[in-house]
Amino acid sequence: MVLTWLTSSEVIAPVVVGVLVLIAWELAVRLTNTPPYLLPAPSLVLTTLIQDWHQLFPSLMVTLRITTIAFIAAAISGLLIAIIFAQSKWIERSLFPYAVILQTTPIVAIAPLIIIWFRNNTIIALVVCAWIIALFPIISNTTLGLKSADHNLVNLFKLYNASRWQTLIYLRLPSALPYFLGGLRISGGLALIGAVVAEFVAGTGGQRSGIAYQILMSSYNLQIPRMFAALILTTGLGVVIFVTLTLLSDLCLRHWHESAMTQES
Repeated sequence: MVLTWLTSSEVIAPVVVGVLVLIAWELAVRLTNTPPYLLPAPSLVLTTLIQDWHQLFPSLMVTLRITTIAFIAAAISGLLIAIIFAQSKWIERSLFPYAVILQTTPIVAIAPLIIIWFRNNTIIALVVCAWIIALFPIISNTTLGLKSADHNLVNLFKLYNASRWQTLIYLRLPSALPYFLGGLRISGGLALIGAVVAEFVAGTGGQRSGIAYQILMSSYNLQIPRMFAALILTTGLGVVIFVTLTLLSDLCLRHWHESAMTQES
């Protein structure tokens, strides 16, 4: 399945476009003699990435750990909150607006306060910031999925005197699975964004510094090729997260849901 996906037009076409853009970028920098502190050539960025790999990669792993913890926490808590919302319209109407407020509040504005609250453990503060950003899509999508179960099947469960929890486990949760997986794909990238933004605000250095700290220090020192190398690692991590969650979604849905079955055909 993975090999077929890698050789499909969905992968080959973007790769070809990306290669053409890199070639055009390289030629433009060389022909215009653009200095590296304004726009480094892709070849210089690649060379810098190889040279500074021993510093950039450990920082990327710190960011990945924060992202992973926040994403898992958002997936579990978002699913539980959505289940609670689906049990009662009164609860949903009372609490859902606060979930919206939490989503629309700029994380840059509240991150300093969160870092002050958890000043004794910066990692927890960073995880909380990333969790806040990643939470809402899971709540919103899963709640919609739980409420989108086929009404005929719901009536059938009522006809057979199924309990509320039996209906939830055997009907509503399976019906909400595509929505939940869709929310995961969105939240994976948002968790990474939240982790990077929180690292920017925290400005933590040393061995526990994330990739955002490397970007900040490179920009302060005008090491633009190094900054681009760190950005490429961050972007690559985001792509890997999205692709992994997409493959997980296809694996879970390919035998029964129209979205995945259509892609296979």
